[in-house]
Amino acid sequence: MEHIECVVIGAGVVGLAAARALAQAGREVVVLEAQAAVGTATSARNSEVIHAGLYYAPGSWKARLCVQGRERLYAYCAAHGVAHRQLGKLVVATDTTQHAPLRALVARAAACGVHDLRWLDAADAQALEPALRCSAAVLSPSTGIVDSHALMLALRGDAEAAGAMVALKSPLLCARAVAGGFELEVGGDEPMRLHARSLVNAAGLYATHVAHSIDGLAPAAIPAPHWARGHYFACTGRSPFARLIYPMPDDAGLGIHLTLDLGGQMRFGPDVQWLARAEPDAEDYIVDAALADGFAASIRRFWPALPDGALQPAYAGIRPKIAGPGEPAADFRIDGPTQHGLPGLVNLFGIESPGLTACLAIAEQVQALLGG
Repeated sequence: MEHIECVVIGAGVVGLAAARALAQAGREVVVLEAQAAVGTATSARNSEVIHAGLYYAPGSWKARLCVQGRERLYAYCAAHGVAHRQLGKLVVATDTTQHAPLRALVARAAACGVHDLRWLDAADAQALEPALRCSAAVLSPSTGIVDSHALMLALRGDAEAAGAMVALKSPLLCARAVAGGFELEVGGDEPMRLHARSLVNAAGLYATHVAHSIDGLAPAAIPAPHWARGHYFACTGRSPFARLIYPMPDDAGLGIHLTLDLGGQMRFGPDVQWLARAEPDAEDYIVDAALADGFAASIRRFWPALPDGALQPAYAGIRPKIAGPGEPAADFRIDGPTQHGLPGLVNLFGIESPGLTACLAIAEQVQALLGG
């Protein structure tokens, strides 16, 4: 049996950021990834937005780590040549009934440390974005976009340069809490047994599955998983918008919004469809072209000139939620020994948006829970 100081389960953006932080702190780190490449699930199937931190409950993990992570991420991308752009975004009210909730959003953002928002009336908003229809908007200049794949390559490169090893096609089969750490059974083409002093569960969609595979972890310490699929559509033609455009958020997400990729092409999404499966699978990433009509109706509330037939299926992603339909949105769960009683274990549950933005700040929390 090999002895490793720290094992990270999952090579998405959060797992790679955690591995980087731990390796750069001098720890021996192995990352176990079940798939044949890094970041093939949630990390690669999202809006690629660097969030400013507008939406979250003041004092929550999401609020604090988004604001901290946003600053760290912009600096990291600039230092490492990761393609990104601070475009800004408009959150729009499409009728006067949304003005009070939009002002409440501004107040909540200020309570979270976001102080650069600017209220715009309809004329001011349309002066910035002539194609936009709204009755008011809020400008968030700190919002941006990032190449998530390039980010993960950079994080992996940093981790490996500091001595970490990424083992692909190496699913964790089970683990057992023992004296001085954890014994791991790893599958794949080259099965192995490992002893790890520390274990970081950054398995994203499968974090609760991994947690249930750890003998010695109380089931009460594991939240119930809920998965919400979101579809994205691309839009042909040149974008009339220079910024991202977001509607008012709803209970399950941020609404069908307009984002731009680094090439300037428009894409719209995600919607919210709750999955009833026991776990996600490959079929859950199919985008039904019939959804385009519903997308178009939502988009035309703020962009009436969307051309007929302009939307084309693009891709889908799945959010690893720990609150279900009709329930209040859940905060990130960053559970260390204080929460579950097992020294050396950190479980990351419900790391959906703004997990990409917050990845470097989440990694700092993981490092702190494991002793600096």
